[in-house]
Amino acid sequence: ITAIRMAEIYSSRGERLDILPAMTQLPAPFSDWFAGRGWQPHAHQQQMVAAAADGAHALLIAPTGGGKTLAGFLPSLVDLASAPREGLHTLYISPLKALSVDVHRNLETPIAEMALAVSAETRTGDTPQGKRERQRRNPPNLLLTTPESLALLLSYPDAGDIFAGLACVVIDELHALADNKRGDQLALALSRLATVAPEARRVGLSATVPDPQALMSWL
Repeated sequence: ITAIRMAEIYSSRGERLDILPAMTQLPAPFSDWFAGRGWQPHAHQQQMVAAAADGAHALLIAPTGGGKTLAGFLPSLVDLASAPREGLHTLYISPLKALSVDVHRNLETPIAEMALAVSAETRTGDTPQGKRERQRRNPPNLLLTTPESLALLLSYPDAGDIFAGLACVVIDELHALADNKRGDQLALALSRLATVAPEARRVGLSATVPDPQALMSWL
C-alpha cells in the first residue's frame, strides 16, 4: 500500500517512493474539464491516477477541502471513460449516508459536464426497495453506500454476481472507521469482497492524522 500525502508518496515503511510518477497527464476530456473551470488538477489527484495505472492500493491523506474525494473517484472515471462497461466498477463507502448523498450529487457534475457514459447511484437505508432490487439485477458503475448497507448487500445469495467485476473500493473518512466496531464490520465486508473480487484495489481517503501507518495497516 502506498500513502499519498498531498504531493508526496510514501511506502508503508515511511520511505519516499519513486515508483509512481509525480505527475500523470490526464486524458483530454478531463484536462479540458479542469481547464474549463479554471482549475489545475492537484498533484495528489494525478498521483492517484498513476497509482491506479500501477495497480497499487493507495491511502490519500489530505486536509478538508483538498479535493481528496474527487481524487478517489478520478481513476475510476478515467478508466470507465476509456473503456465503458456495464456493471459495478467502484464501490464507495462512507461512514455517513448523508455524505454518500452529498458526494453523489457532486459526482454527477463532472459526469454530466464531460458526458461520460458512467452511472452512479447511492444505496443507503433510505433507498426504496424497488431501486434496491433493480441495483441487484443491474448495478451502476459507481455505487455509494455505508458499511451497514454493504453488509446487507453481501448477505444476498447473488452477492458473487453483483461484485464479480468490482475493480476498486474507495473508503472515505477512513480515520472515522478504522478504530471502532463499525470499522470491524467493514473489515469483515472487505474480507468477503477480497474472495469475490480479489483483483479489486483498495483506496483509503482520510483527513490529516498523526499516524498514517495505523491507517495503512488497517487498509
